[in-house]
Amino acid sequence: MGDVTSESSSSSLGKYLEHLSGAGRAIGVLTSGGDAQGMNAAVRAVVRMGIYVGAKVYFIYEGYQGMVDGGSNIQEADWESVSSILQVGGTIIGSARCQVFRTREGRLKAACNLVRLGITNLCVIGGDGSLTGANLFRKEWSGLLEELAENGEIDNEAVQKYAHLNVVGMVGSIDNDFCGTDMTIGTDSALHRIIEVVDAIMTTAQSHQRTFVLEVMGRHCGYLALVSALACGADWVFLPESPPEEGWEESMCVKLSENRARKKRLNIIIVAEGAIDRQNKPISSETIKDLVVKQLGYDTRVTILGHVQRGGTPSAFDRILASRMGVEAVIALLEATPDTPACVVSLSGNQAVRLPLVECVQMTQDVQKAMDERRFKDAVQLRGRSFEGNLKTYKRLAIKLPDDQITKSNCNVAIINVGAPAAGMNAAVRSAVRVGISDGHKMFAIYDGFDGFAKGQIKKIGWSDVGGWTGQGGSILGTKRILPGKYLEQIAKQMKNHNINALLVIGGFEAYLGLLELAAAREHYEEFCVPMVMVPATVSNNVPGSDFSIGADTALNTITDTCDRIKQSASGTKRRVFIIETMGGFCGYLANMGGLAAGADAAYIYEEPFDIRDLQSNVEHLTEKMKTTIQRGLVLRNESCNVNYTTDFIYQLYSEEGKGVFDCRKNVLGHMQQGGSPSPFDRNFGTKISARAMEWITVKLKESAGKGKKFTSDDSICVLGICKRNLVFQPVAELRQKTDFEHRIPKEQWWLKLRPVMKILAKYEASYDVSDSGKLEPLRPRSGHGHGEPAAI
Repeated sequence: MGDVTSESSSSSLGKYLEHLSGAGRAIGVLTSGGDAQGMNAAVRAVVRMGIYVGAKVYFIYEGYQGMVDGGSNIQEADWESVSSILQVGGTIIGSARCQVFRTREGRLKAACNLVRLGITNLCVIGGDGSLTGANLFRKEWSGLLEELAENGEIDNEAVQKYAHLNVVGMVGSIDNDFCGTDMTIGTDSALHRIIEVVDAIMTTAQSHQRTFVLEVMGRHCGYLALVSALACGADWVFLPESPPEEGWEESMCVKLSENRARKKRLNIIIVAEGAIDRQNKPISSETIKDLVVKQLGYDTRVTILGHVQRGGTPSAFDRILASRMGVEAVIALLEATPDTPACVVSLSGNQAVRLPLVECVQMTQDVQKAMDERRFKDAVQLRGRSFEGNLKTYKRLAIKLPDDQITKSNCNVAIINVGAPAAGMNAAVRSAVRVGISDGHKMFAIYDGFDGFAKGQIKKIGWSDVGGWTGQGGSILGTKRILPGKYLEQIAKQMKNHNINALLVIGGFEAYLGLLELAAAREHYEEFCVPMVMVPATVSNNVPGSDFSIGADTALNTITDTCDRIKQSASGTKRRVFIIETMGGFCGYLANMGGLAAGADAAYIYEEPFDIRDLQSNVEHLTEKMKTTIQRGLVLRNESCNVNYTTDFIYQLYSEEGKGVFDCRKNVLGHMQQGGSPSPFDRNFGTKISARAMEWITVKLKESAGKGKKFTSDDSICVLGICKRNLVFQPVAELRQKTDFEHRIPKEQWWLKLRPVMKILAKYEASYDVSDSGKLEPLRPRSGHGHGEPAAI
């Protein structure tokens, strides 16, 4: 988000209002092209941030069509206009494809309608076509105004006063087909819909030994097909950017028949609607079905998801992404000068940045050109390194090489889960097992954490043993919080007995502490002098050395869904405030991000100390809001934010102070945050980060091959984390000084920068430091950037 500081920061908004004031400015917001879940969150953020800085904000209904038609299609929005829309899919201001706007005559009418209301700042949420149209409109603006003056529709004073149009875009597209941003608004939600369907199909398919061909959206972009195939362990995937090799029909049928021979009851084939072969001829889902039936005689069904993927409520990720982008878009409009080119607010890692719109659109069009010219390798590269990485990982995990083609390493690698269960752990184990086998290692599973390790609960695990694990919640291997300290001798003995050459630990803060203990024990036990790497997996997202942990996204979606339901339970009743307690230990990640995603009025966390005056001021703030049209309030509290201000205390305080205005209810979410099926993000993240950890182990083991090398250096015992947008291996010894051991959290946490965004959108006077906000930079070739999760992994 540029740089957002917590409220205790000395920087305050007032300092920046001189150049950031929206007084006298008017902003128009429209959604255009295909709808996408999360568009409403973006509209809400633009409206509220606009009002917060003193600007007037106008809804432009029905996209460019409404801008051309004018009249009641352009209406001023107020704070309440965007209440209770965060959880609504689609777009409340409507979207349409508009042919008239493509003509100069149409754009002339649109300019006239905007100028009459003084709107010279435009925030466009749509795909590349919508953004290209906005940029053309901006370029023609002064000419359009002069023509309107000549026709007598506006006066010369208006031409001077409104001489420049500022345009900022946000990409709303479920296909994730726009170059320059890691994720577009709506993509994560579309993946949720696809994975829900795949999970449902899996149960029926396993009952009948069926093959399912699933067609997903993506006329020009295979992102949804690729990531959903990775997230559900599909047997085959068809993408526009990477058509199958010649002779694919036979290869696919061989793969499916091998699955049957291994007693696999279910085959899943995922097809992007724009799938093509090497001659650019379409490959349809019906063609694939007919092929399977004819060649193999398998009972085969086709499911075309269609507009289901655009529907439903937006995921937590999309709500947070859209909210951050909306706030950044308003700042970008206020900071724009007549010389500033139109920009797109994009996501790079966990930062919101601004990039030149024209260059992003050009790169997006270059992908299509490469496909048209059958330069498929170029098309995959232009999609960005994350798309490329997804494809490589999918191929490694889906297709097992024959044993005679795998060079044996004669190394044994063990995998262990440590700490509380986290959704996505099983996807990480599956990925590690399969990559390890591909690299020639023997893979061993350790059951029930360090406790099981000490007792010798260790078994060899094979390729097909982990089939179907990606969608399973919890930990199939079993996991415990027990640290290795008191079992060091037994664990060393088991490592010797099983000749363990490397260890992959998947878990939370206990896993990190466990690695520190094993590192310290190396001088006494040479068995621990092997490469060890930890992959963070905990709902609390409190592991030092990583911005994200496997499981946190699933927990966040659980919190968001629950908050939606709880808020809905109050509709039709009198005014009500809900106090909700989230997990996380001392880490406020779930409370803070859940608050942002659910539209909470306050989120109490340990990292930002609060006292009785803060609680009192929050109650007063809510009381004022409740006296208007607002019906419901939502307050989140992290379980360990304060030893005295408990959930009960806050509930009683709000109940007492709100008497006569609202009543209160409380809800402790508890362990349901650790359960459930993993979200697409957690499946994908777990799969890819674990594959990367195994690659690191393979490199380390190759270094020592035949030398009998003992690993004693700090860099042979690491945490693999995601920092900004890169995967980074950090020695546990170096992470010590970055850790608050008493409270089990990192000393610095990136998400605290988002505190003021939540407060501003909840109508608080929050400090907002934009000094380091994503300034417009020249767009460099994106070989290292592109589509993916909030980082190229």
